[in-house]
Amino acid sequence: MDIEERQPVPAGPGPGQPVGPRSGDAAGPGSGEPGGQPGAEAAGAGRSPLARRVLIGAAVGCVVLGGVLVLLPATGPGGAPPPAPGPVARAMTAVGAGAPAALPDLAALIGDRETHLRSHPRDDQSWAVLGTAYAEQARRTATAAYYPKAEKALRTSLDVRPKDNAAALDGLAGLAVARGDFRAAKQWGEASVKLAPRRWTAYPALVDAYTGLGDHKATRRALDKLLALRSGPVTQAVAARAYWDRGWREDAGAAIADATAGATTASQQAAFLQLGGRLAWERGDVQESLDHYRAAVNTDPDEHGALAGQGRALVALGRTSEALRAYQGALAKRPAPRYALELGELYEKLGLPGAARVQYDLVRELVRRDAAGGVDDELVLGFLEADHGDPQEAVRRLRAEWDRQPGIAVADALGWALHRAGDDAQALTFATRTMDKEHGGEVRSALYAYHRGEIERGLGKTGPARRHLAEALRINPYFSPLLVPAAQGALAALGEPPGEGPPEPSEGEEESGEAAGAAGAPGTAAPRPAPRPSSSGPAVAQAAPRSPSAPAPEPSAAR
Repeated sequence: MDIEERQPVPAGPGPGQPVGPRSGDAAGPGSGEPGGQPGAEAAGAGRSPLARRVLIGAAVGCVVLGGVLVLLPATGPGGAPPPAPGPVARAMTAVGAGAPAALPDLAALIGDRETHLRSHPRDDQSWAVLGTAYAEQARRTATAAYYPKAEKALRTSLDVRPKDNAAALDGLAGLAVARGDFRAAKQWGEASVKLAPRRWTAYPALVDAYTGLGDHKATRRALDKLLALRSGPVTQAVAARAYWDRGWREDAGAAIADATAGATTASQQAAFLQLGGRLAWERGDVQESLDHYRAAVNTDPDEHGALAGQGRALVALGRTSEALRAYQGALAKRPAPRYALELGELYEKLGLPGAARVQYDLVRELVRRDAAGGVDDELVLGFLEADHGDPQEAVRRLRAEWDRQPGIAVADALGWALHRAGDDAQALTFATRTMDKEHGGEVRSALYAYHRGEIERGLGKTGPARRHLAEALRINPYFSPLLVPAAQGALAALGEPPGEGPPEPSEGEEESGEAAGAAGAPGTAAPRPAPRPSSSGPAVAQAAPRSPSAPAPEPSAAR
């Protein structure tokens, strides 16, 4: 693989120095997540929430410091304390733990490993570290051109060391998740688990992969295994997303608050604040969401996704000028197709169709750019075509996506595209699946409820339509600047429910096992954790029948 010419970075391990334990070894304190220890949650089960958070914070500091110090001498010259870890060491610790890393630290690590590999091309671990760092750089900056470089570096690591190379397998699993290729993520993650069953680092990617493939039982098994092997802020953030998908809103909020409190770097804390902001937004807590997003940007100015989150919340608060600036700033720093679609729909709401079309054209351009890097943006493009382009094209694309990876988000998007294309009968089978608990449809989503209500209204199912449209507004009264007025108008058109007689059953109530495809079978839910109090703010260490849809939920912010 060709290595870019860069100046060597003096901080961090030099040529020939190891970057950690051998990749096939079981994960231990030196290779695990900062702040994580096996069985830590079980040990603290009898303590109060406050005491647990205090102990978690203490453990986080100790373990992270220990993990970083293995790269450094015990004392400085003359017995002085060792210097603080440099950017390469900080980034290497984060990358090895699947945690967010600061962009300047990532650049330093990439330069350091590129320099090292020019003279040590057979160092399989350095190739794995370089590939994982490229993937994180791509994710943080929405620069898809880094993804092929990441894949080439990780495959070079496997070529150099074809056996017992769990680090490269983990890296390839995480890369596939970042690209939205959940089948490949499942393949690589399961290969890593088979090679090193006690190594925890493959499980976050597997949780995302199984979720994307609609295999909710496998998602729960992977999460249970992850939590049994490791605790700490990264695993708490993974749990927060999984709890949210299961409809456990309070548990999700408590888990991300714990992750934020236990974060050991500004980049980690900012990423977890952003996730906390997204969860607050999804449940309709607009001001709390805005507070989290602002805290994320204040903590790490390179957390550009939080700028788009601010835009979302500011629109809901009626502060459109500020919202426009926030979206424009997010697109300038992290040009993701989803942000362009949201900004285009905001312009449409403001009566600026020309400006909206510019953003919709930008969505297509960004999707083409991402596709060149192997990124799957079919959900965003499907919503764009369904609402602002060619609904039949949306159906064609989303059917193919469903065949590849039949997750709940794809079921919602395909159902909506079918509705927009005029096929409400088939649309309802997919919309029903998004709320069918036997197939993992447990998330409380205003968007999913709205889509289902509009589809039912198109079929003349007035009772179910009224219930689901009202549910969308209860879950999040601000979920979309275009769709909230549409939902309100649709409810007004449906009128008040009849005063007598039983309610008309909805499709899912008539036959709860109805499915739109083969993925997922009825199963028993995993035990729910005991409820914990959720935070009340950022945990910072100091009207048309066929109306457009809001963008699909954003991918994991914690990876």
